[in-house]
Amino acid sequence: MSAAVEVLVLYYSRYGATAELARHVATGVEQSGATARVRTVPPVTTGTPGDTPAVPDSGPPWAETRDLEECAGLVLGSPTRFGNMAAPLKHFLDGTSGLWASGGLVDRPFGVFTSTASQHGGQETTLLTMALPLIHQGMLWAGVPYTVPELSTTTTGGTPYGASHVAGERGEAPVSREEQRIASALGERVGRLAQRLQAAEGRGGGKA
Repeated sequence: MSAAVEVLVLYYSRYGATAELARHVATGVEQSGATARVRTVPPVTTGTPGDTPAVPDSGPPWAETRDLEECAGLVLGSPTRFGNMAAPLKHFLDGTSGLWASGGLVDRPFGVFTSTASQHGGQETTLLTMALPLIHQGMLWAGVPYTVPELSTTTTGGTPYGASHVAGERGEAPVSREEQRIASALGERVGRLAQRLQAAEGRGGGKA
């Protein structure tokens, strides 16, 4: 397995809860022996083009299409918006039709994660709808298997479809121990699968 294999951890976060979950996902990716490339997306605004700075003031850089091209796997995260992913993340994915046309993401593994304000705030529907555009890209969905014991003991977030977190109205609830473990297990699984698939195909890294 080559440590040069990169997995893109791509997320949008409004109040910081999804960003915290992304950090645990990235930890899991690194534990697999792969490298985590962490990126975020800018908010969608009604302003004119150029209103959003080219580089965020703090935190990960804005994602570009080449981040998807260059990475061997993807873990995608978003807070829920009425049972669906947030508009900024969907806006980014809507701009990846070139990768769909070229088949650039076919047979690469992906996972999904989300945060919600309440226990029944649409976690599973958000994870399912986040997966749909990636399935159209030909990617391979890696969920969280029940061999991860915390999936059976969590009283907050965590699903077989992907990692999740019950964050509260303003993201004030800390990520629980079980949520942390499920998120890192998801990152580790995608990282491990990305390395195995690249080794099987004889590729040394993502497309440059």
